[in-house]
Amino acid sequence: MTLYEGEKGGTYEVCGVYVEESVTRRLQALGLNDGTRIKVLNRKKKGALIIQVRGTRLALGAHISSGIEVKNGQKSSKGEEAYIHD
Repeated sequence: MTLYEGEKGGTYEVCGVYVEESVTRRLQALGLNDGTRIKVLNRKKKGALIIQVRGTRLALGAHISSGIEVKNGQKSSKGEEAYIHD
C-alpha cells in the first residue's frame, strides 16, 4: 500500500520510495529510508499528510505520499511494534 492510503494515527514501515530522483534524495536526507518507521499524525483536506519520522514532523503532498510504499505496523501483545506485509 502507499503512504497516501494510510490512516490517521497509523504506524507504518517504509518499503520503498518511488518519486523523482531529486525528491527521493531529499526524503532520504530527512531520514525517510527503507525500513524507517513513520506515523501519520494528520490528513489535510487536499490530500497532504503530516507524518512523524524519527522524532521530526514532515508535511508531504499527495503526489509524494502516493509514491511511498509502506507496510502496516500493528501493536503486539507485549506493546512492541510488529510489522506485517500487506
